[in-house]
Amino acid sequence: MADTNWTTLLEVRDLSMHFPLNDSLTRRMRRKQVDVLRAVDGVDLTVARGEALGLVGESGCGKSTLGRCIVGLYEPTGGQVLVDGQELPSRREPADRRRLQMVFQDPYSSLNPRMTVHQAIGELLRVHNVVPRNRVDERCRELLDLVGLPPSALDAFPRQFSGGQRQRISIARALALEPEILIADEPVSALDVSVQATVLNLLSDLRQRLGLTMLFIAHNMAVVRHVCDRVAVMYLGRIVELASGDELFSNPRHPYTQALLRAVPRIAPGHATQRDAVTGDPPSPVNLPPGCRFNPRCPRAADVCRVEDPPLERRGEHAAACHFAWSDPGREP
Repeated sequence: MADTNWTTLLEVRDLSMHFPLNDSLTRRMRRKQVDVLRAVDGVDLTVARGEALGLVGESGCGKSTLGRCIVGLYEPTGGQVLVDGQELPSRREPADRRRLQMVFQDPYSSLNPRMTVHQAIGELLRVHNVVPRNRVDERCRELLDLVGLPPSALDAFPRQFSGGQRQRISIARALALEPEILIADEPVSALDVSVQATVLNLLSDLRQRLGLTMLFIAHNMAVVRHVCDRVAVMYLGRIVELASGDELFSNPRHPYTQALLRAVPRIAPGHATQRDAVTGDPPSPVNLPPGCRFNPRCPRAADVCRVEDPPLERRGEHAAACHFAWSDPGREP
């Protein structure tokens, strides 16, 4: 980040989201143990006002679940979500919901196919009293112009648009409530590569113009590097590394982050190269391994890694959860 004096807007404290898998009445009466899927398991994060924080990791690591807990779609098992120092209740009031909005991965399934664009956006404006009723039509046109769509799009249905256009409509709908924080859950992964860059540029432009604070969830490291100031790496429900984008990409300290960066294709003169990425499948979040959660796949795992779960240790603005994160300086991904 260019400005280190930014104030914290969004704070997540020890947030957890556990899903019981076989919690039946009969099982409880027999006092049998209930299996629990630990999708998010004690996450601490802060996002500064005006900052874009990237959240990356493999599919199933808990990124989207964390985003949904923050925005209020899931009621967390434990922990707190604070905006401007004030804790948001588990059951959000309309005013709280307006402060945080989400753009989902699949723009087609997140839009009601039976509603025109005007109906989808206008309904939000009326229900939340964002503008006077006589200004709803005007505001709908302004929102479409903001995301680069013509006013004629208001009378069309989602099926009449391309994937990139539908995602622009989803962004306009999220911005209709004038949120302080925008959570973008893999907003370009369902789009053609040819239109991904235009949507990413749009999000970056909107962030600058509107002063948005953004949590950008993705599994593509190259995309995160293009959009975000800082990057948090998530593995099996926990943050394992956190640093500025430049620091994380040039000097990753956690073996999992290094493996993710090795998986990014690199173009060399005359041919494309791709080095070995992380090997094996992640353990089940229902039956987590003892010690460090990454130890079954880690090339540097030692005896201590199989016994002790390392905390997220901070050195300056860089934090990593690895027993050997700071023992071998100067490593490259």
